[in-house]
Amino acid sequence: MKDQTFFGHPRGLAVLFFAELWERFSFYGMRALLILYLTASIADGGLAFDASKAAAIYAVYTSMVYLLGLPGGWLADRVFGQRRSVLYGAILITIGHFSLAVPSLGFFYVGLLLIVVGTGLLKPNISTIVGQLYERSDERRDAGFSIFYMGINFGAFGGPLICNWLGENYSWHLGFGAAGVGMTLGLIVYLMFGKTLGEAGKLPANHDDPEDQARSRRTLRNGLVGAATIAVAATLAVKVGGVTIGAEAISNAFGIILIVLSIGFFFWLFRSHPWTPEERGRLGAIVILFVAAAFFWGAYEQAGSSLNLFARDFTQRTVLGFSFPAGYFQSVPALFVILQAPIFAWLWVKLGRKQPSSPFKFALGLVFVGFGFVIMSVGATKGGQVSPMWLISTYFFHVIGEMCLSPVGLSTVTKLAPERVTSLMMGVWFLAAALGNYLGGRTAGFYESLSLSQLFGAVAATVIVAGIILGLMSGRIQRMMGGIR
Repeated sequence: MKDQTFFGHPRGLAVLFFAELWERFSFYGMRALLILYLTASIADGGLAFDASKAAAIYAVYTSMVYLLGLPGGWLADRVFGQRRSVLYGAILITIGHFSLAVPSLGFFYVGLLLIVVGTGLLKPNISTIVGQLYERSDERRDAGFSIFYMGINFGAFGGPLICNWLGENYSWHLGFGAAGVGMTLGLIVYLMFGKTLGEAGKLPANHDDPEDQARSRRTLRNGLVGAATIAVAATLAVKVGGVTIGAEAISNAFGIILIVLSIGFFFWLFRSHPWTPEERGRLGAIVILFVAAAFFWGAYEQAGSSLNLFARDFTQRTVLGFSFPAGYFQSVPALFVILQAPIFAWLWVKLGRKQPSSPFKFALGLVFVGFGFVIMSVGATKGGQVSPMWLISTYFFHVIGEMCLSPVGLSTVTKLAPERVTSLMMGVWFLAAALGNYLGGRTAGFYESLSLSQLFGAVAATVIVAGIILGLMSGRIQRMMGGIR
């Protein structure tokens, strides 16, 4: 009999729901502060970076958060298992957020690094555990991921409200500290109630292969030595050799590395195993959905960068005599997800086999996020301080697109991925988010050099055209998925 303890779903979903809620509280609370802190004046306690430099740092940070999902997935598959990977990641993230609370530039960068590494361990693996709570043929899977996604957005809604209220009104570092408290609560929930997950994610995929485990440990050791060597060499080059490394130069180099890595990874993946024709077709479908997701996140993640700056600089923020921080707008998408997630969860179950295919849902996601930027491109022509409804309307359509693509994407990857690389392929899903976040962050660098109507219009045109092309290809992609919808 199916476990239906948590609203008709496995009770382990409740643990992951609340653990992820607090992790996302901390992440989105800190992210809502980040670019505002980077561009705030010294007198206001910020770093006084221009938009181009701030966007370069923001792009590398937000993309690295997702990029490290690849080694995080590999470590779970080959060394730790998903359960321990989530635990270790949560501990690192907690320390990272409290590092940001220290008013020191050195602690600021160390904090960002710890959050990046910790999130790389946590994000792909907690989603993988959600998938392991269900049989592959269980029609509750998409609905389960939508419920999980609602938990994410409860946290994402509350984080900016509390962290930005403290950060923008009192102290940026106090806001960062509040994010650390949220992460601590998430860690406590996971430790206290993790036993309800049963055997899901308890052991690595190679637990019954001692030789593979030994190889994996050697690979991990060599990787750590290589990373330490690069870090020491870079430090010596700066301190002793007098080398100057600017944020934008680092960001440019990182972008090239990210694109090469994406191409190289898929080339390696197709050649690394003797895949069956069905598995190869499904991996091909993942490649196409990967590209679509990168386009989507490149547009959607403007929320934390260009749209966050637009909220600060050009949006009325006084309602009934109450002035609120710019970062409060970062809670609006999460609120819409909370409202829409139950509707979409019900809709996919209600439609059953009649629901649109996953590729067509992706196409809808791209079109809706593009339509949101059509609204912004019009709003940007109004001049002066515009009504908050321009941003709110934009986020409404962005979230419709998100609900068509993001939880569906998580579910689809867990179904398409061959079992022996499930966590690694979840890392690939987050690699798409990494590429999208990088593109989105760098696009925000044009905030001060282009008219905002041009900037938002270009984003709208790009993703809408991509959505139309994907919609036309959806039937062929569906056939590549080998019977998985």
